Amino acid sequence: MDLLQTYADKSDGEDQSHQPSTSSPDSSPPRLIPSKSAAPKVDDTMLALTVAKAHQSHSQPIDPSQHVVAFNPTYDQLWAPIYGPAHPYAKDGIAQGMRNHKLGFVEDAAIESFVFDEQYNTFHKYGYAADPSGNNYIGDLDALQKNDAISVYNIPQHEQKKRKIEKMKDVEMEDEVVGGEHEVDPTEIDNPASDVWLMKNKKSPWAGKKEGVQTELTEEQKKYAEEYAKKKEEKGHSGEKGEHLVDKTTFHGKEERDYQGRSWIAPPKDAKATNDHCYIPKRLIHTWSGHTKGVSAIRFFPKYGHLILSAGMDTKVKIWDVFNSGKCMRTYMGHSKAVRDISFCNDGSKFLTAGYDKNIKYWDTETGQVISTFSTGKIPYVVKLNPDEDKQNILLAGMSDKKIVQWDINTGQTTQEYDQHLGAVNTITFVDNNRRFVTSSDDKSLRVWEFGIPVVIKYISEPHMHSMPAISLHPNTNWLAAQSLDNQILIYSTRERFQLNKKKRFAGHIVAGYACQVNFSPDGRFVMSGDGEGKCWFWDWKSCKVFRTLKCHEGVCIGCEWHPLEQSKVATCGWDGLIKYW
Repeated sequence: MDLLQTYADKSDGEDQSHQPSTSSPDSSPPRLIPSKSAAPKVDDTMLALTVAKAHQSHSQPIDPSQHVVAFNPTYDQLWAPIYGPAHPYAKDGIAQGMRNHKLGFVEDAAIESFVFDEQYNTFHKYGYAADPSGNNYIGDLDALQKNDAISVYNIPQHEQKKRKIEKMKDVEMEDEVVGGEHEVDPTEIDNPASDVWLMKNKKSPWAGKKEGVQTELTEEQKKYAEEYAKKKEEKGHSGEKGEHLVDKTTFHGKEERDYQGRSWIAPPKDAKATNDHCYIPKRLIHTWSGHTKGVSAIRFFPKYGHLILSAGMDTKVKIWDVFNSGKCMRTYMGHSKAVRDISFCNDGSKFLTAGYDKNIKYWDTETGQVISTFSTGKIPYVVKLNPDEDKQNILLAGMSDKKIVQWDINTGQTTQEYDQHLGAVNTITFVDNNRRFVTSSDDKSLRVWEFGIPVVIKYISEPHMHSMPAISLHPNTNWLAAQSLDNQILIYSTRERFQLNKKKRFAGHIVAGYACQVNFSPDGRFVMSGDGEGKCWFWDWKSCKVFRTLKCHEGVCIGCEWHPLEQSKVATCGWDGLIKYW
């Protein structure tokens, strides 16, 4: 064995010194080939660094400028202060974008004001306070232990007891002073420096001056009190109801009854429609001037049109003769501010007026007497009587406070309130044999109501809709024409669905901002409307084309009415105070 060993050692040494000869198979032992990897050589220093960095990054604070965090950071990492190379322009190394205060970055802390005040006052009294960022205290820790960490608002139990005892002592002492006054030295009672005087004259700073109760008022005070009460009453009335004015009327005609004893408002016997076909007027026939300010509305006498009623901004309502003299027949003065709307009853013997003085008045056309006055304390924008012959005592008014109020004229009582609109109510139009009515409002919507039931049965409001301050019914009662403030007239069906008729719209005029009245010819062939530039426009109902425009007024042409019998005559009114007959 030893021999073999030495032989092996020797052959190893030979191996190292020179390459072994392979000529003799006996001389060479079996060799071990060193293991070799087929993979290419890789430099793994970067890998080691990356692993180390990843491990390190899990403990480093997060860079605020990076957008993605590829691992779940710990609480400490998220709240660690920002380190890194100092910003060249910032002394404290905080980048400019991170600063929200001249001293660096300030975080908002959500602290209830009561909690803050408590800690603030505690710190100023005791010298310590709770640290808002953690569960520890800052400040004088000795005082903290001594006071058992109470705040100024937590009075300890013994302190409360002490205060109670002190209070009781005070009361006892007071009683002694009051009860045993004969034992106390009288000089001490009068001496403000003594405790006795203090106890006796102790008064709460909130105690009012209690002087002797005054029993009788002087004459002057009585007079003032009466005047004040009167003034207050008047003020209350004017605020609650409309302003009151003495109602007056003046008759301007020759005589109130003619030789046959007929009233001046009686329609002429021979008045009847000349023909069924309407024609568009071409020239001016007559001008009625008498209003000192603009005219806000005109209405022909129902069925006959021999008189025309006008509402003026000069607070007056006038009625004019159409057929004969063309003069003003009567002036009705009862409003203290401009008159907004007028409406005849079915036979024309009475009419309603609505004024900006918050009053609605019901007048007798012939005598000029005010039959009744109604007011809710809000401005009425539109008044209408129910057109049914048996309901001529029911009045509807659209108010500035978004309500439609219904009164019974006979009793003067409010019988119903329709309260759904979100803006002042502009128009009331009866449809469907007067069973329903449509209202429009400043809230840019149309609402359909069942008469007498304050529930909307149809609500029409589209994003493209504008306010519709004037609506009128087509003579065949199947359509409504609504003056829309985006300078067009829209047509709605009055059947069940109340749909917008998209094929019919009348445009060309400028009405934005004005409640210009829209109207139909009696045969329904023409649509007409005033506009903001004083023109009166006529459109063909079938083709929707502009038929004619007339320059009627200086300023706004606010109202236009087609004569009910004389088919080719039209009346217009404007803010220049004139009423013109074409």
